[in-house]
Amino acid sequence: MGLFDFIGPASGLLFTLENIIWINLGVFIGCVFAAIPGLSVILCIILFLPVTYTMRAIPGMMFLLGIYCAGGYGGSVSAILINTPGTPHAAATMLDGHPLSKMGRTKAALKIALYASTFGGIFSALVLLFLGPQVAKISAQLGTAEYFMVCLFGMTIIAGVSGKSLVKGIIAACLGLLISCVGADPMTSYDRFTFGVHRLYLGLDLAVTLIGLFALVEIIGKAELKRSELNLHAGKIGNDDGKITKDEYKRMLRPVLMGSIIGSCVGIVPGTGASEASWFSYNTAKNLSKHPEEFGHGSVEGVAAAESANNAVCGATLIPLLTLGIPGDGCVAIMLSALMINGLNPGLSLFTTDGAIMYAIMLGLILVNIFMFLQGKYLTRLFAKVVSIPQQILTPIIVIFCFAGAYSVNSSYFDLSVALVFGIMAWFMRKLELPAVPVLLGMVLGNMTETNFRRALLISDGSPRIFVSSLYCWIFIALIAVVILGILRSKMKEAKAAKPEQ
Repeated sequence: MGLFDFIGPASGLLFTLENIIWINLGVFIGCVFAAIPGLSVILCIILFLPVTYTMRAIPGMMFLLGIYCAGGYGGSVSAILINTPGTPHAAATMLDGHPLSKMGRTKAALKIALYASTFGGIFSALVLLFLGPQVAKISAQLGTAEYFMVCLFGMTIIAGVSGKSLVKGIIAACLGLLISCVGADPMTSYDRFTFGVHRLYLGLDLAVTLIGLFALVEIIGKAELKRSELNLHAGKIGNDDGKITKDEYKRMLRPVLMGSIIGSCVGIVPGTGASEASWFSYNTAKNLSKHPEEFGHGSVEGVAAAESANNAVCGATLIPLLTLGIPGDGCVAIMLSALMINGLNPGLSLFTTDGAIMYAIMLGLILVNIFMFLQGKYLTRLFAKVVSIPQQILTPIIVIFCFAGAYSVNSSYFDLSVALVFGIMAWFMRKLELPAVPVLLGMVLGNMTETNFRRALLISDGSPRIFVSSLYCWIFIALIAVVILGILRSKMKEAKAAKPEQ
């Protein structure tokens, strides 16, 4: 069965009042959070993940996708208004968005960012809709050994999210793998690393640990700041008419299309992300532009290229998630648990057994971008005011959300202590400059990797030859080799570039 066989049932599941409400709520929350510097999209998804645990698969995913996609646009609001990107991937937008704002063209800059974000988002949603099922057909042919190689390839994501130090990224990932071993052995059911604590037998809940790793650590970090460092003063949307000329629209076309293609290609590869896509698109647009001298001084092409690319990543990152069960980045890794709580395990035959739900989610991504455009058009002034909310008011609200979310997952006070322990651990990690995202990826991929590895060895009576027994295994071995060589090459370049500076 193909797209046209599922389009009817999927539309019936998607176009309900409940889904429309949750999409709009997710988009609104995502825009608000991303517009506030210091509050990331991943933090927002973690805080609201427990809400989806009582929901069905489609409303839950629509809500999280609304937050995820809107976060791409929301970060540009503060980047343009106050020269501070609300999210890391809005840094490229800041280079030209804020100069445009200083010229008295704040409305125009925000409109360009919104139009480019919407185009990039819809473009990648269509890529997901048409390319996702084709990848799923291939994934359905993968056996246990091939799936282990997929997981091993997924581990290379760690290099992309390790920050400056690859060694520290690997250490953090190993910590995540160790945490994933807590609880019952997946093959024998013997308990491990529980230290006699019966509540740990079922393992550590991903949502609870993430609240500590990403949310509570932000609060602890803010507690260290001086009062003067907490307040940010927002720029204002002036009385400019916000008009964009025909010539500017023409100049935007190529960077927007190019940024959408770059963002989609980058998003499909696990371990890359919106930041890399936006910078790559920005630099490419600058190199191909007839007016490169305008870049960094208020170029409409620069804003369009960066924003289309970072939003185009959103749909593309779902391709490896839905087809192979490999999360493309930290945000998508968290969405994996929202699918699994509804008994949907991405990969293999998911498109066959739950095809209507999968197509509803993919079609829903187009709907998410349409509602993001509508909200962005009519609520931009509100999002701009959000930038100026004092941190002294915001921080206690986030603390309440953190503990309420941790408790609501299992209605357990034990989970509150787990979240707190992980928050303190994340604070120590931050002091040691160990990145948190590799820990998350280690936790997500750990159980899957171990289970497939041990099953494959059971099938082959302990022979490792099973891991080189098929064409797909060799394809993934080649991909892993290419990625590792690419990492080593980039690290060597960085080392050479650092020597003259010393």
